[in-house]
Amino acid sequence: MIEQHDWLADAPAIAREELSRALNSRERAEFAYHWGFFARLAQLPPEGEWRIWLILAGRGFGKTRAGSEWVRSIAEGNSQARIALVSSSLAEARAVMVEGESGIIACCPPERRPVFEPSLRRLRFPNGAQAQLFSAAEPELLRGPQHTHAWCDEVCKWPLAHERATRCWDNLLMGLRLGSDPRIAVTTTPRSVPLITRILEQEESGEAVVTRGSTYENSTNLPQRFLAAIEGEFAGSQQARQEIDGELLTDIEGALWTRSMVEHSREKGERPDDARVVVAVDPPASANGDACGIIVAALGQDQIGRVLADCTIERASPEQWARRVAATAEEWNADRVVAEANQGGAMVSSVLRAAHNTLPIKLVHASRGKVARAEPVAALYETGRVRHCGLFPQLEDQICGLKTGGEYAGPGRSPDRADALVWALTELMLGPSHRPRVLPI
Repeated sequence: MIEQHDWLADAPAIAREELSRALNSRERAEFAYHWGFFARLAQLPPEGEWRIWLILAGRGFGKTRAGSEWVRSIAEGNSQARIALVSSSLAEARAVMVEGESGIIACCPPERRPVFEPSLRRLRFPNGAQAQLFSAAEPELLRGPQHTHAWCDEVCKWPLAHERATRCWDNLLMGLRLGSDPRIAVTTTPRSVPLITRILEQEESGEAVVTRGSTYENSTNLPQRFLAAIEGEFAGSQQARQEIDGELLTDIEGALWTRSMVEHSREKGERPDDARVVVAVDPPASANGDACGIIVAALGQDQIGRVLADCTIERASPEQWARRVAATAEEWNADRVVAEANQGGAMVSSVLRAAHNTLPIKLVHASRGKVARAEPVAALYETGRVRHCGLFPQLEDQICGLKTGGEYAGPGRSPDRADALVWALTELMLGPSHRPRVLPI
């Protein structure tokens, strides 16, 4: 199979066209589904007696296709196969693993496609093999069913609350007791979560085999606009190493924030009504110098702080960043613009007033270092009182680079975004009105 793959991958286009013309219609139709001829070697199952095959790679690498084709090969080769398909939710399992563009059904030739039974959460292959859908949000549903194989998709997105991800994995392992060679394929973009750490610990013993790769390895099958977009969005951030290069980012020793803390703070769906919305600004020390950190945060009616947007602007003149602040405040209907005034307080105020003369500005002065100011905000994250309503890769890189003792070990010269975040959450949740008081009797 590998020799066939290598020959076809290296062959010129005219050779592939000649091969296609030499086939009859039936052979040509079957040839289109011969995965071994078209897959990159990194997408094919490794040799050896592994129990877990972990594909830890960037977005667009082709992880889903590799997982689907692996399931298809197991099902077509074993009529007794009972395969668990586990995703963060049943909706994602169906939309991505089963019915997606690179899902199991799309990978199978029409005459050998499985029948999907949504009400039973089951795929039935023509030869009798079956695959069952499970959600990591309901780990107890995996307590009892038995399987020969399993495909787990995007395990880094599995819910962390109440240890659902690890409970789901444990129940899956206990049910993987059919057949003579039970195995698991795991496909995911890396994030620093406990389950990934646990699987990687088994690499040295040979129980787990890890395939690593980047988005660019599949560039011939991806739109150039997509590649340009992700490069523009993530360039220069540690998140690019994770989301594009497929590198697992580990925590910096002594950091106030850990990657796990940030992942625990993710929030999706509708948020409660806002009690307050602020735009916090960390102005650059000089014109056309460092970035101007601009963060939008809100305090919900449930007393949870939420980071809503990172509107930071790079290498902007005072007039440019002031206009960005004014536009952001108007867009989010902010009731306060909090701006650090250590670098020329009067200038900061006048520049913002020039951009919008009715901005509700509050100037704040830093009497302590950045890290000292950040410590109580990090404590809010630890106690679950802050949520991130979206992905903010550059901001998250910076807060994970703030260390106890006053050192900054993150990207760039200064944590502009992180400093703005600290001012925003301090205003919303740590100001004088939020401090405990002793009331007279």
